[in-house]
Amino acid sequence: MAAALQAGSVWFRIAALSGATAVGMGAYGAHGFKPQDPHYLEVYRRANLYHLVHSLLLAIAPSTRRPWLVGGLALSGIALFSGSCYTVALQQNRTWAKLAPFGGMTLIAAWLSLAL
Repeated sequence: MAAALQAGSVWFRIAALSGATAVGMGAYGAHGFKPQDPHYLEVYRRANLYHLVHSLLLAIAPSTRRPWLVGGLALSGIALFSGSCYTVALQQNRTWAKLAPFGGMTLIAAWLSLAL
């Protein structure tokens, strides 16, 4: 029981930080990010949407049967997918785009892990 409470505390904190970061990144994307190529604004917005939505998955991780699996996959997926998309957009360079599919598959695995 104590381990479950500790896991909950960790994942709630990580979810809170992730959600706050997503909102901050969204504000920057809406008001400060002005790429020369509008394609990169769309990439940034997609990164932010997935970041925010999957922060909610992190928030429910403590209530799942396997919080470390759900939370770990969700956090890894956010880092790989949203992180690579943010990087591509901010650098206006597609070099890091190859990580996004791995992040997307990890996010799918996170959602599927809810069924375990």
